[in-house]
Amino acid sequence: MSTLTEAPPEAPTDTPRRPRRRGRLVPYWLLLPGILWLVVFFALPMVYQASTSVQEGSLEDGFKVTWHFATYWDALGDYYPQFLRSVLYAGCATALCLLLGYPLAYLIAFRAGRWRNVVLVLVIAPFFTSFLIRTLAWKTILADGGPVVGALNTLHLLDVTTWLGMTEGDRVLATPLAVVCGLTYNFLPFMILPLYTSLERIDGRLHEAAGDLYASPATTFRKVTFPLSMPGVVSGTLLTFIPAAGDYVNADLLGSTDTRMVGNVIQTQFLRILDYPTAAALSFILMAAILLMVTFYIRRAGTEDLV
Repeated sequence: MSTLTEAPPEAPTDTPRRPRRRGRLVPYWLLLPGILWLVVFFALPMVYQASTSVQEGSLEDGFKVTWHFATYWDALGDYYPQFLRSVLYAGCATALCLLLGYPLAYLIAFRAGRWRNVVLVLVIAPFFTSFLIRTLAWKTILADGGPVVGALNTLHLLDVTTWLGMTEGDRVLATPLAVVCGLTYNFLPFMILPLYTSLERIDGRLHEAAGDLYASPATTFRKVTFPLSMPGVVSGTLLTFIPAAGDYVNADLLGSTDTRMVGNVIQTQFLRILDYPTAAALSFILMAAILLMVTFYIRRAGTEDLV
């Protein structure tokens, strides 16, 4: 008899293949168009404006880089009221947007039901028209003798706003109140949409658990809803404050010479006076101020989970 012996199984000879170098470069190739876009349309203009801010000369004789950093101090010293006014108006508009937008976002997220999509369309409906047209419409709304002025007079609220320095007598148009109203209206959707996104992510079972623990609706909102919606609050306030601080259309169309913001000064320096170094310096000062405020705000808010 012969015995059959089985040969031992051969050890696998195939070793795991290393990913091809070309495959590892695919993500970078996908990022390349976006990086080029940022370099061409953001980085290079920033570098150009930075060089412009330290130049001296005139449009007729030409501008030359002389590293004249005194332009920054001169611009800040001459136009600091417009800087403070821009921060004040943007802050008031952001606060109003939060007060008006949070209840509406809460309603859409938890109470709208089948009407949710309809209400969302109504929120973004202003975007269907031009920013300029929307702002011009407020000139009619706030015109002397209009319904808004009449209602404020009837309620004697104009006396309060005049005491606060927001209006002048019986006039609303061409006052700080008109500028703040325009900013609030134009940037309100930027507050509502992040708030809605953040609120919509909250698990409804958390509200039920708070109710099971005998928490009142106010306590549930204070302890559960609002803390969990903080990413939306931070995102909405940033998306509202940053463009509002640099806006010039509302102050130009709804305000007066006494309500000019820093955006109006930059526009005038660039397009009318043709003082490019001062305009560039003002732009960089505004950008640096907003960056510092945003950094401080995000750290104080205690959240970086932005939506």
